[in-house]
Amino acid sequence: MPEPLVTAAATRTLVIDLEGGLLRSELLMEALFSSPGRMLARFGAGGRPGMAALTDILGRAEIDYAHLPYEPDVLNRALAARARGAKIYLVAGRFARHAAAIAAHLGFDGVVAPADLAAGENLPFDRGAIERIENPGSRNASLRTSLRIWAKALRVYQYAKNTLVFVPVITAHQLNFASFGSALLAFLAFSACASGAYLMNDLLDLAADRQHPTKRHRALAAGDLPISSALSAIPALWLFAVVAGLCISPLFLGVLGAYLVTTIAYSLALKRKMLVDIVTLAGLYTLRIVAGAVGVGVVLSEWLLIFSLFVFTSLALIKRFSELSMRESAGLADPSNRDYRITDLQIIAAMAAASAMNAVTVFSLYVSSTAVTPLYSRPWLLWLLNPLLLYWFGRALMMAHRREMPDDPILYAFRDRPSRIAVAAMICIMLAAI
Repeated sequence: MPEPLVTAAATRTLVIDLEGGLLRSELLMEALFSSPGRMLARFGAGGRPGMAALTDILGRAEIDYAHLPYEPDVLNRALAARARGAKIYLVAGRFARHAAAIAAHLGFDGVVAPADLAAGENLPFDRGAIERIENPGSRNASLRTSLRIWAKALRVYQYAKNTLVFVPVITAHQLNFASFGSALLAFLAFSACASGAYLMNDLLDLAADRQHPTKRHRALAAGDLPISSALSAIPALWLFAVVAGLCISPLFLGVLGAYLVTTIAYSLALKRKMLVDIVTLAGLYTLRIVAGAVGVGVVLSEWLLIFSLFVFTSLALIKRFSELSMRESAGLADPSNRDYRITDLQIIAAMAAASAMNAVTVFSLYVSSTAVTPLYSRPWLLWLLNPLLLYWFGRALMMAHRREMPDDPILYAFRDRPSRIAVAAMICIMLAAI
């Protein structure tokens, strides 16, 4: 990446490179992912294949200039100089329309071409003396692609969800090295597959995320990770997932493929469909349990499958409730990339509570059935799980209602101390019942 150019002239003029200086991202990629579906449709309808046609279409893309990731240090210096009466020009070698729009949005005086600046010709100002001001944020671009940034972009913290692949091993009492080894490999495969899907989702949601109070801090939305790097990482992650899946079994790879296809469909369309997104999220969570059973070669209990569907439906509804309630508290409008309204909060909360109670009912029926006899020597102890389940679901609903829960209730269960104690108590009860 070229060094950002910020020059000061005796005529009180600042000249700033748009890419590599003011902008923390790539303008080409910003144009492409401003509305990827619309861009592809325009390119396909243009009938003029080739880079020239693509460049022309991207040049006419609709970019939200107000929410682009600008270098704060460079922008603050420019605005401070502007307040003192200095003239400010951007240097841009391509996408002149976007560069001019950015300059107009920021209140700058215009745009100059790099060739004109180098030759000192056709400039709207007196070139005068040049003082070079470096921008450490762009010069040390490697700092923005550190392990910490990658971990943030890949959502390593979300890997907690993939521990669901261990559930069939535990519930089937297959507590041996071989089973845990297969489950661990399944965990790694799902984690790589999910990270690739997260990157793709963040690319598709780039514009919406930048208008979100918390999602605007994501690595791609904030410009911490180059879009081109994310595009390179996605196929690499999915290739690793395929290789790991083949090492387990072709059937497991099929389940992993179903998960990936559903995730892509969710990112492209399903998440924008009211309640369809809830069912899809619940299905994706449950699919992790199915994959765990396939990976270790155990038969999945229909009780566990039904219980999981109700649990994850409730959690998905709580997730939507948290997102909408957060927007309500911040005084924001209805989300543009979801088919929900803030006025839906009450019905979403009611549905989340109903799904949670159905999960507890299903578990009670399971404990009352003959299916527990072959697996547990003291099945009566499992009744102690009911009050713990009621407590945890009730607490999750209350915390979401109080706007004190992050937008993902599964991660909340790992971070919230009372929830960790409740989950640990459930595990101890299950072990004691064996």
